[in-house]
Amino acid sequence: MIGTVDDQNRALLEIGVRKTPNAAPENVVTCIDTAFDGHLVFSRELIQRLELESLVQTEAILADGQKVVLETFLCYLEWFSKIQPLQVIANDGRIPLLGTGLLSGRILHIDYGQRALTLL
Repeated sequence: MIGTVDDQNRALLEIGVRKTPNAAPENVVTCIDTAFDGHLVFSRELIQRLELESLVQTEAILADGQKVVLETFLCYLEWFSKIQPLQVIANDGRIPLLGTGLLSGRILHIDYGQRALTLL
């Protein structure tokens, strides 16, 4: 997979998100967040637009140690030629995040000089 580095030095990767395994994918540009150990974080607005199915609430610990309850949703993602069901966490942020839960077992190379990203 090929991504880019934007003017704010964010590592960006476009992914195809589906509301069901057989639905047509909708492209979402995500920011790679190596401090997040889950799969995906989307804004509530994006979740509504994608019409994702609500799952359960889950407890999480934020970087500052604060415990919060987060609402989760289900999506499907074609990830290295395999469609996988994934949990999406809802938040009020503007930028979709892709966490290390999807990077496990992969090689991530970010070249800030060339403003390029490669995920193998």
